[in-house]
Amino acid sequence: MSDKSILQHINELVEEENRLRAATDAPEQHTDRIKHLEEELDQCWDLLRQRRARREFGDDPNGAQVRDVGTVERYLQ
Repeated sequence: MSDKSILQHINELVEEENRLRAATDAPEQHTDRIKHLEEELDQCWDLLRQRRARREFGDDPNGAQVRDVGTVERYLQ
């Protein structure tokens, strides 16, 4: 997966999240999906950061791996 495809996927997830948040028809129905989108977005951003860090330090960016939701969600910002 390339940086470009990761960024494209991030954009798609953000568009869906925005669409669901803007929905006026019972937004509480979308709560679970929005939570899943937020988690997946965090994973994508983490993968992109890993790839950039590996590249910066002369490592192969393709060695970066998607980390599980539990790991990514426990990061301190």
